[in-house]
Amino acid sequence: MLKDRKQSQMGTLSGSELPEDNQTPTEGNESAGRAGTMIWEIRTEEQPYAYLPDKEIEESNRYGQKIDLIDLTEHTLPVGRSLYINENPAVGTNPNRNKQHGFYFTADNCIGCHACEAACAEKNETPAHLAFRSVGYVEGGSFPDYKRMNISMACNHCDNPVCLKGCPTRAYTKHVEYGAVLQDPETCFGCGYCTWVCPYNAPQLDPVKGQVSKCNMCVDRLEVGLKPSCVSACVGNALDFGVIENVPDNREQALTDIPGFPSSEITHPNVRFQQINQLPDEMKRTDSMPLKYHKDENGRYKPAIDQKVGKTKHWNLARLSSRENPLVLFTLCAQASIGAFALSFLAAQASINPFVTFQQSALYAPLAILSFLLVGFGLFMSTMHLGKPHRFYRGFNNLRHSPVCREGLGIALYMAGLGFHILFSLPANSLFQSLYTGLLGADISALITPTHAQSWATGFGYFAIPASLVGLYYMNRCYRIEARPFWNHWQVGSAFFGNMLSLGGLVAGVVMVPTLAFSGANYTIALLLCGGLMALGLLIEAIGHVAHSKAMSSAEHEGGASYYIQSTTFGKTFVARNVLLALNLCLVIGLLIALAIWRLDNIYALVGWCFAGGLLVATSLVGRALFYVLVIPTTMPGAFFWKNKGFEEHARDIGLANMPQVGVAPLRH
Repeated sequence: MLKDRKQSQMGTLSGSELPEDNQTPTEGNESAGRAGTMIWEIRTEEQPYAYLPDKEIEESNRYGQKIDLIDLTEHTLPVGRSLYINENPAVGTNPNRNKQHGFYFTADNCIGCHACEAACAEKNETPAHLAFRSVGYVEGGSFPDYKRMNISMACNHCDNPVCLKGCPTRAYTKHVEYGAVLQDPETCFGCGYCTWVCPYNAPQLDPVKGQVSKCNMCVDRLEVGLKPSCVSACVGNALDFGVIENVPDNREQALTDIPGFPSSEITHPNVRFQQINQLPDEMKRTDSMPLKYHKDENGRYKPAIDQKVGKTKHWNLARLSSRENPLVLFTLCAQASIGAFALSFLAAQASINPFVTFQQSALYAPLAILSFLLVGFGLFMSTMHLGKPHRFYRGFNNLRHSPVCREGLGIALYMAGLGFHILFSLPANSLFQSLYTGLLGADISALITPTHAQSWATGFGYFAIPASLVGLYYMNRCYRIEARPFWNHWQVGSAFFGNMLSLGGLVAGVVMVPTLAFSGANYTIALLLCGGLMALGLLIEAIGHVAHSKAMSSAEHEGGASYYIQSTTFGKTFVARNVLLALNLCLVIGLLIALAIWRLDNIYALVGWCFAGGLLVATSLVGRALFYVLVIPTTMPGAFFWKNKGFEEHARDIGLANMPQVGVAPLRH
């Protein structure tokens, strides 16, 4: 489907597939080239194979989507719209301008010379640490029957561009012109979510500039009838390009998968493969990712775990720190805030006596303020995680599709509701009344009666609760990503909602129990309810962890590889977290039983509760850090150096990363 974007009349839709043929230009191409001089003049040294062919095209691709993208639009569009390349309003005369184009890659022909990568880098002037097209490889067998298969990959300009749907700023556009998925780095605010959801590592987050950029299909060259620069530079005829499903004359196959290529069912990518030469039954990646590929009974290669780091368990506590640390704090603080406010507010509305007493006390407003500060701090950390924090307001531009937008809106509405709830709770608060009278010498009731204010506070409290649940639900949806199988499990929801209950019960109890105790009121019921929520949250979290471990330990995909890293590289940390989580659950349940049966609420019991709370915070932090550090995305194989996490870590350790030509980016964002 298509919709207008910006004033350049660009459109977005869902896409299509495949490339074309190395032929001499037809008369149509020559006229297109001549007409294209309105945009710029074609270099005289362009070879015949650099021109796009003009052949009869298929009506639809193999996924059933029409190749003529004008037919997919929701309203009539002019066929000759300008792409405004470099703000030039000229329009190319490519006869297949509104057809879905794509790449063809013949793995048997690729010699790994990286000419395509170099041509792309030269044309797009990318820094050493970014590459819109990169060459990786898988290898198998042993001497003398050793085989290597090179893979050259860029953006596949998919039918279902998940980057477009995930981007909160609407920096992506899928055009009816060539079916190109284009991205505007100036609109991007550097959240990197598109890099999470893309299975092919096509969007590139630049940690120096704090923005994403990617392959643009060389639409400027297409406008004058030329193939993309990477295709024109390929010395082995491994790459070709054209209208999708129009298999070039010198190709025998047009496959949708190849060893090392993620499932095409996720996005319906517009790339087709040929790989005829016999390969070993097992192919391994040369990068540090613990994956290899096994040939199944149908001759297709499926991922499997490659135990590259052995089976020894390690702590690696220092490696728990990552670029995602702000998101660790954001998710935990937001969940704690939601749980604490929901418990204190809803229990009081349910007329549970200690909570009603607490709501009428001077410290109810401080607890609500603490909840507000917690979610505010988390939101601040999330904003600081952006490459361009000052553009945070763009995070609501794609509410139609992006779960990031919906998460942000839910949390923002929750903060607004909570803020007004606090504001209207103050007139009935004795502490605030005394401060107001002492500072201004006036009665607060002259502005608004406490009863009237309380009714408004109640209304905003009821508004904040569903808003917070919407935010929490879409916080969970943000991580249910097919391109990251380790996250794509219901355990994400159990962890998030479990932490909401456990951390919320802890925060509420820390404020409520001392308040009730010092006022001489009975705090047993409050402690039982807060502790009960802690136990319930821990139990939900533990059930999710058990189910997740069972699913991932038997998985033969990137999720299984993540579990392997969890059990080895972070094995001791993982086991310690699980043991402490189980012990904490037993401790809280024991304290609850002692409190309910024997009314054990003396100083020793309170010390036990404090210990349980500290343990809860520690395990939550470690667990959430592991959540971010462990995930392995579905992505293309890298080489020994380029796009190899093991080399990147080694380069940082020995100082090699300080040389910009090495291609390891400084950690600035």
